[in-house]
Amino acid sequence: MSWSRLAAILIKELLQLRRDRLTFAMMVGVPVMQLVLFGFAINTDPKALPTALLIADNSIHARSLVAALENSQYFRVVQRPASAAQGEHLLATGQVQFLLEIPAGFARALERGQRPALLFAADATDPAASAAALAALEPIARQALAHDARGVLAPLQPGALPYDIRIQRRYNPEGLTRYNIVPGLIGVILTMTMVMMTALAMTRERERGTMENLLATPARPLEVMIGKIAPYIGIGYVQVAVVLVAARLLFAVPMAGSYAVLAGALALFMAANLAVGFTFSTIARSQLQAMQLTFFFFLPSILLSGFMFPFRGMPPWAQAIGEALPLTHFLRIVRGILLKGNGLAEIAPQLWPIALFMAAAGTVALLTYRRTLD
Repeated sequence: MSWSRLAAILIKELLQLRRDRLTFAMMVGVPVMQLVLFGFAINTDPKALPTALLIADNSIHARSLVAALENSQYFRVVQRPASAAQGEHLLATGQVQFLLEIPAGFARALERGQRPALLFAADATDPAASAAALAALEPIARQALAHDARGVLAPLQPGALPYDIRIQRRYNPEGLTRYNIVPGLIGVILTMTMVMMTALAMTRERERGTMENLLATPARPLEVMIGKIAPYIGIGYVQVAVVLVAARLLFAVPMAGSYAVLAGALALFMAANLAVGFTFSTIARSQLQAMQLTFFFFLPSILLSGFMFPFRGMPPWAQAIGEALPLTHFLRIVRGILLKGNGLAEIAPQLWPIALFMAAAGTVALLTYRRTLD
């Protein structure tokens, strides 16, 4: 055992680590990112969930119930649709999490002891996002009744609620978690494989010594990028087909929408991820660095997109980062098509952010593409 030889090896490794700044940044940055995301951004009990009110009886009892809902901090009134169809559209497009309908004559029926019914519809495509709020609904209604239980309603205060709250879990009546997870796996699998495979494209050329031959061709950077990523789109469709068949046969996940609309959204989403992978391949100087950059992109995508944890439970800064990721918008698209039967008009607000992200990633890739080996 020679301590001098051992010291020489240690110094050599430290010098290599200092020169490989990307690896050192990953060693420091990934634990910090995990600490911040898991410590601050992850919340399994979301509050201030967007709620729409369709009130046909603007009585004191209806106003007390609405005030109790807002004071509970679980519900945040953001829309007051003019009709039931408009309220259904808000639910279908994901603009609101809940829809409360108070029928006409609610106060009169309540005071007569006729036990009127309220409709409380919830977007249950993500059961975890609405479970806590739905569990708190009856205690909130009791609190509202206790405030108004005077006069003819005073005998009703200690007993059961004098009105029915009919909860409808739309798009996932049984609250099955697999209806939320399995469609989301399509986006997660594509994000991981598309970025990873393309990130290795250019670095593989350098390590194999074929990059010089590629640079000697008259191909322009845009032509190289399209030629590198186009074959993987076909591979992505094969992956999606496998997941959809398994989702139908093994997990009985419904397909309420159009396969053609889903195929078009898939092409845009895959192109965005492939552009990211090509960007990483132009920045990294080895396949190891390309893999590290892929992981650095994949981790926040899976944590901040709403795949593992409710998106609306995250703080505003985390939601802002999540809105910039293509996986966040694709999860809304694929769940909307499979579970809600959304068409092109409903998913259009989620398509343009993916297209914008693809354009930005493609621009960076073209700017960082090196025409020389230096």
